[in-house]
Amino acid sequence: MKQAWEQAGELYWNAKPVVLSEEDQTWTANLETQKFYDQILSLDWSSRVPGSGAPERIMVAAVQALENRGYRAGDRAYELLEEGIQAHAEGDYVKLHEISAELRHELAHAAKDEASDYWKYTQYISFEQYEKAVRFPQKVSVDTGVSEFRDRLKAAWLSQLIGAAMGTMVEGYTSQNLYKAFGEVYDYLREPNTYNDDITYELAFLDAFSRYGYDVTSKEIALSWAGLVPCGWSAEEIALRNIKSGILPPESGSFHNPFCEWIGAQMKGGICGMVAPGDAYLAARLAWADGEVAHAGNGILGEVFNAVLTALAFTEPDVRTLLRRAIDLIPADSEYHSVVSFAWDCCERYGDWHQALADCQERYKRYNWIHAYPNACCEVIALYFGDGDYTETLHIVTMCGVDADCNAGMIMPIPAIQQGMCIIPEKLVHPAFHELITYMRGRGRCTLDELVDDTLNSIKDAKNKEEV
Repeated sequence: MKQAWEQAGELYWNAKPVVLSEEDQTWTANLETQKFYDQILSLDWSSRVPGSGAPERIMVAAVQALENRGYRAGDRAYELLEEGIQAHAEGDYVKLHEISAELRHELAHAAKDEASDYWKYTQYISFEQYEKAVRFPQKVSVDTGVSEFRDRLKAAWLSQLIGAAMGTMVEGYTSQNLYKAFGEVYDYLREPNTYNDDITYELAFLDAFSRYGYDVTSKEIALSWAGLVPCGWSAEEIALRNIKSGILPPESGSFHNPFCEWIGAQMKGGICGMVAPGDAYLAARLAWADGEVAHAGNGILGEVFNAVLTALAFTEPDVRTLLRRAIDLIPADSEYHSVVSFAWDCCERYGDWHQALADCQERYKRYNWIHAYPNACCEVIALYFGDGDYTETLHIVTMCGVDADCNAGMIMPIPAIQQGMCIIPEKLVHPAFHELITYMRGRGRCTLDELVDDTLNSIKDAKNKEEV
C-alpha cells in the first residue's frame, strides 16, 4: 500500500497546469455553501417541528438541558441567548455565528451545580456498572421459527408506524392545548405517512445487527449511522458530527452534547427488544450499545427501559405486570428510576390518567418536551391506564402530548406483541404503511413485509452465529 506522502506526491507531480475561465474557477459555489450553513444555524435559533408545526428553539433548549443535568450555564450564557435571539430576528448571520460559537463554548465549560438534586442520584456510565445494580429475570425461550412469531413482529412494526404517524401530527404540544384544539383524538387528524426520524435509527441498528449479530458493538452501530443517516436533530446531530470527526462511542454520545439525556435513545429501544424476545438481559445489553452512540447516563437508561419492555412483552401477557417488571430493571438509585416510579405511583394513586399526567407535568415542568423524563411518564401512564386495550392506549399516549410520536412508536408495539396482528383495528391500518419511506441513504424505501422479514432473518442469522 502506498504511503500518504506518495499518494499526495503523485497528485502534485502529475498535475498539468491549465488556465481556468471565471466560470471554471468555482469560487461562487461558496455562496451556496454559505447559505446552507446559515440555514442550518437558523434552525438552532428558531424552527418548527416538521410533522406538527410545534415551535422549538434548540439553543435555549441546550441551556435548559445542561441545567437539568446539574450544571450552571452562567450569566454570560443567558446574555448570549438574548443576543442570539435578537440577531436571528434581524437576520444578522455574521453576529449569529459569533454568538453561537461563544455560547457553545460557555456550555462546554459550564460549572457543576453542587446543589442540584441531579447529583443525589448514582450516575450510570457503563453497562457493567448497570448490570451489577439490577437482578435480571431468567430468560424465557421464544420460538422464532413459527408463523406466530412473525405475526407478532409484523404487529410490532406496524404498530410503531401507526403510533409514530398519530403522534407526529400532535407532538410538541401540551395535553391541555391538544384538547382545546382537537378535543378527544382517536383517529388520524390527516392522511398518515411514514416520515419521521425515530425509525431511522432503528433501521441503522438493524443494519449493523444484521452483519454482526448479538456481538454488535456501539462502534459498529455508529459507523452504520455515518453511512446511512444524512442528518439528525439535537443529540443525534451532535453525535453524527462527533462520529464523522472520528469521535466514536461512548465519547460520541457525551462529548459537547447537552442533549445526551433527551429522548433520542429512549425512542429507539424497541428494536433491541424485538431481536431479543424473552431475554431482558440481552435486550438491555444491546440497548446500552445502541444508546451510547448519541446519549449517556439516564438517556441510555431510557432506551434500556423500552428495550426491556419490548423483550418481555413476548412472554408476559399482562401489561401492568410487564410495566412493573421493566421499572424494576432500572437501578433504584438512578434518577431515571425515580421518574418512572413517580409516574407509576401517580397511576396507582388516581383512577384517572388526566390527574396522573397533571402531577407528572408539574413535577417535570423544568424539562424540555423532548427530554426523556416527561415522555417516560407518558409511556407509563398510557400503558397503565390503557391496560392492554389497543385503541385506548393509543388515545391516551396521543393526548398526553409532549414527544407523542416517539412515545406512541415505542409503546404501541407492546399490546401488539402480546396479542399479534388481530389486536390492531382495521381503521388504523392505512395503505401508507405498506411501504416505509425514509430519508436514509441506501434504504429510502422498503415494504412493511420486507422490513419484517429483514428483522426475522437477522434474528435467525444472529442465533446461528451464536451456535457456531
